[in-house]
Amino acid sequence: MQLCTEVLSCQNKPMNKALYAIILCALIAGNNGVLIKLMDTFSTGSIAFFRTMVPVLVLSPVLFSKSKPIFTGNYKRMLWASAINVGRLYLYLMAFIYTSIGNAVVLIYSWPIFVFLIESNYYKRPLKRQQVLLLLLAFLGMVITYANKSFSFENDDMVGMIAAVLSALGYAITVVMFKSESDNYSQEQIIIFQNLVSSVFFLPFIFFLPELQWSQVGIGIFYGLLIGLVVFKLFFYGLKYLSAATASGLMYLEIISAIALGYFVLDENLGVNTAIGGLLILTSSYLITRTNTKKE
Repeated sequence: MQLCTEVLSCQNKPMNKALYAIILCALIAGNNGVLIKLMDTFSTGSIAFFRTMVPVLVLSPVLFSKSKPIFTGNYKRMLWASAINVGRLYLYLMAFIYTSIGNAVVLIYSWPIFVFLIESNYYKRPLKRQQVLLLLLAFLGMVITYANKSFSFENDDMVGMIAAVLSALGYAITVVMFKSESDNYSQEQIIIFQNLVSSVFFLPFIFFLPELQWSQVGIGIFYGLLIGLVVFKLFFYGLKYLSAATASGLMYLEIISAIALGYFVLDENLGVNTAIGGLLILTSSYLITRTNTKKE
C-alpha cells in the first residue's frame, strides 16, 4: 500500500524524477547477467577487474580529493567491507557464469533476508511469529529451487546456485557495514570504498587473458560503467527522495528485466522449480524488507 501511495503521489511532483531513476536503475541492472555471459573469453577475475576498476578510475578525483578526504572517520570498517566485497563479487559472477540468469537472480535477491537475520542477531531483536513464517517461506523456496538439481560440484547449475546464495550472504554483510557509515561519506565515496580493494585484488587477472579481444574489452569497460557506476548513481539519487521501502520494492523490477533479457537475448527458459521457488523467496524477501523499513 505504501509503495502504491507513494508512486501515485509522485505523478505531479518533482519526486517523479526519483521514481523514474529507480525504475531505470532496476531495468538497467537487469543487464548484469547478459553482459557477464557475453564476456565468455574472460576469466571470472578479469570480469571482476573491469567491474570494479572502471568506477574507481572514473571517480579517482573523489579518491584523491584534499577538500573532502576519503580516509577519515571509521574508514577501516569501510575497507573491511570493501575486502569482503572481493569474495562477494567473485561469487556473484560465478553464479551468472555457471547457472542460468533466472536461477542466479532469484537466489541473489534473497539478500534482504540475510540482512534481516544479521541485524536481528546484532541488535538482539527477538523474532516474531510473522518473521519466522517468512523465513520458513524463503527456506521452502530454496528447497523447491534446488529440488530438481543433483547435489554435486560437478553440476554447473548447483555450483552457480550455491555461489548465488553465498553472494547474497556476502552482499548482506556489506550492506549492513556500509549502511552503518553511510551518514559519514558521500555517495561517490561509498562507491569508491565498495570497489577499491576489489580493483586492486583483481588487477593481476587481466595479465593472464588467453588472448586480447578488443570487443570483449569494450564490453568489460561498458559493464563497469553501466553496472558499477550508472546503476548506483541512479539508485542513490532515487533514495534521496523516495522511502527505502519504495526504492527497494521498485528494484525488484530487476528480476523481471534480467529474466526477460535472458530469454530474448540468450534464449534461456525459466524452469518450473525456479519459478515457484523463486516466487516464494522473493515474496519472503520483499515482505521482510517492507517490515524492516516500517520499523525504521
